[in-house]
Amino acid sequence: MPPLVEPAAELTVDEVRRYSRHLIIPDVGMAGQKRLKNAKVLCVGAGGLGSPALLYLAAAGVGTLGVIDFDVVDESNLQRQVIHGQSDVGRPKAESAAASVREINPLIDVVVHNEVLTTENVMEVFSGYDLIVDGTDNFATRYMVNDAAVLLGKPYVWGSIYRFDGQASVFWAEHGPCYRCLYPEPPPPGMVPSCAEGGVLGVLCASIGSIQVNEAIKVLTGIGEPLVGRLMIYDALEMTYRSVKVRKDPECVLCGKNPTVTELLEDYEAFCGAVSAEAQEAASGSTITAAELKSWQDAGENVYVVDVREPNEYEIVSIPGAVLIPKGEFLNGSALERLPQDKKIVLHCKSGARSAECLAIVKNAGFSDAVHVGGGVLSWIKTVDPSLPAY
Repeated sequence: MPPLVEPAAELTVDEVRRYSRHLIIPDVGMAGQKRLKNAKVLCVGAGGLGSPALLYLAAAGVGTLGVIDFDVVDESNLQRQVIHGQSDVGRPKAESAAASVREINPLIDVVVHNEVLTTENVMEVFSGYDLIVDGTDNFATRYMVNDAAVLLGKPYVWGSIYRFDGQASVFWAEHGPCYRCLYPEPPPPGMVPSCAEGGVLGVLCASIGSIQVNEAIKVLTGIGEPLVGRLMIYDALEMTYRSVKVRKDPECVLCGKNPTVTELLEDYEAFCGAVSAEAQEAASGSTITAAELKSWQDAGENVYVVDVREPNEYEIVSIPGAVLIPKGEFLNGSALERLPQDKKIVLHCKSGARSAECLAIVKNAGFSDAVHVGGGVLSWIKTVDPSLPAY
């Protein structure tokens, strides 16, 4: 493929010295390094994937490096988000990441977008960059990033991680498929756990993040064969890589022959569905706060508190008195026979999404007065017992 950007006019003496190991690679050389200097790359997210991506993009000499993230650094981030340190806890991630990037390479320009990426600003933000590196961790933002990139005619490097598994690809509708060609529809709500629910091996972020940077450099400089039309799948436990061909879907609603999606959707959260319609209906009028649950327990109310998280989450922190019955047992129906008929069922999870899905199942089984705890364990820690560890 042709190089994405034109080369800069020249490299300074300091830049030649800094990038010498690139310059002596024939495929990169002076021309390739000048292209990196002239490139403008935006990293969406300064978390698990964004951390290694930003560090290596900066070290590689990408001339303008943008970072957009609205979150703040939390202690639980430090296990994998290596761009941040202990002293950054509580600091905006975009600012913390920018400081680390400037420390690595003061010769590049860093643009900080300390804001939420939304349908209102994504087109404007993306328009200032040549290439997007997607380090997001939720389906709503992934689809929005894909749609904006396709509509603007920009390539982007995508990555995904979960526990010990990682995936990466380059989506560039002009030369191959887009994300919607691979995943036309988001998975059903609650079907695919997030890293916050299922965990992720910290070093997996470096493995996939570095692959994303490798692909970005190839696209920017026009060397090698980028992962356009291919999905790279990595299994850290088996230490295997395999590549799967992904063909452009001629019927794709976004990049196909007759696209029906010609502008951004109004609501990507609704498109992806944080929780199913059944769960939303079940939770309506049947959601209590953590403080209410505590008052019920203190008053000796006849309640049966059920934790629908996974056993390893339960081991980290749990609400006193809660019985562990993982969500999977509600999905296959085995949990229903364990629920007492003479007590009020109170379900909870980490944040409220999984328990809402289980609540719909429980109500359909006849437990009409069942409720769930909005905000889950996180709300309990915040409002009832701050001494418990968050995760």
